[in-house]
Amino acid sequence: MSRITGPVWKISRRLGFSILETGEELQKRQYAPGQHGPTKRVKLTNYGLQLREKQRIRHMYGVNERQFYNTFKKASKMQGVKGDNFLFLLESRLDNLVYRMGMARTRRQARQLVNHGHILVNGKKVDIPSMIVKVGSTIELREKSRNLNIVNEALEVNLNTPAFVDFNKETKKGTYVRLPERSELNSEVNELLVVEFYNR
Repeated sequence: MSRITGPVWKISRRLGFSILETGEELQKRQYAPGQHGPTKRVKLTNYGLQLREKQRIRHMYGVNERQFYNTFKKASKMQGVKGDNFLFLLESRLDNLVYRMGMARTRRQARQLVNHGHILVNGKKVDIPSMIVKVGSTIELREKSRNLNIVNEALEVNLNTPAFVDFNKETKKGTYVRLPERSELNSEVNELLVVEFYNR
């Protein structure tokens, strides 16, 4: 099983971008990690900008290098805008949808819920976080897992669910209503740089 481990806050500071999408990692120190404190940032080349953007998106969704590239190849074969398709595929991952529905506070927590067999997709237990969920599918917690403290705490904190998913907090059951629109996703991300990176 391949997964990204390591300090999220340190990576966020290195990339100058909130991986958790909350901004809390950069509130205290908005400069890169290191023993010398704030230093002058070096101006990046085009390649450096493309690489940084790739790493930002990759770490945000918690995907390893091979999965990331394979997802990009799959998006390249689809009709429509390549960059948008790429983000839509990443958003359609099971661990991401569990996170979007508010059952977990972070994508890492959502991945763990899926790995431990707490999630059902269309009534069947699924323990593969990278599974691409089809539009219209239902995602719910197993009956035995509905009183998990970690889920209840996450649902209390979650105030707004994106429009492309529907979730009922009482039954702990949700639906992947439709593909997201680009405007509903993180505006700080520039997926075109990733397209340029892989099309070099």
